Amino acid sequence: MSASLHPHRHSLLDDAQAVLTATAFVSLGLGFLRQGHLLTGGTVGIALLLARVTPLSFGQLFIALNLPFFWLGVRQMGWRFTLNTFVSIVLVSVASDHLDQVLHLDRVQPVYGAVMGGALTGTGILMLIRHRACLGGFNILALWLQERHGVRAGVFQAVVDSVVVVASWFVVSPFVLALSILGAVALNFVLAVNHRPGRYLGT
Repeated sequence: MSASLHPHRHSLLDDAQAVLTATAFVSLGLGFLRQGHLLTGGTVGIALLLARVTPLSFGQLFIALNLPFFWLGVRQMGWRFTLNTFVSIVLVSVASDHLDQVLHLDRVQPVYGAVMGGALTGTGILMLIRHRACLGGFNILALWLQERHGVRAGVFQAVVDSVVVVASWFVVSPFVLALSILGAVALNFVLAVNHRPGRYLGT
């Protein structure tokens, strides 16, 4: 391997800008999904679902749902990863709960909203992964399985997300469910195509 191909370690500034940019992408993607009353997979999807039937906001639920997974993050992925992840979760929670203060999505074509919502969220998650962070929950488990056992993170996440979305059958219409699945596919397509072992050399 030539010297130019050796991986370069990210600086704290690299990680900081990535976390801020990624969480902005995710909160915007969730804005598209929420405008169409769509759901998605993982802890994000569970938080969106519970926000419909409880007085708590998405952000409050998202933080609470992720707390049990931090033990796995510290144990298997290290303190830096877990700290970056915790900061990312808090930023996404706050930005999502207050997105309407800076942006109003009054009308979005449903299919476009599903695809763009999923793609933006997936792009943000991809950026976080490449800077030793994620959005907690099943993302932590997916990354651990890929690093320890070679299971593709995007494929595992797609399976989990599909289960969570389909479990929402009893609270949403078939049309909303179909669009939610489309958004989950768009999200995980970004991860499956772009997050492969050995493809990205930054550390």
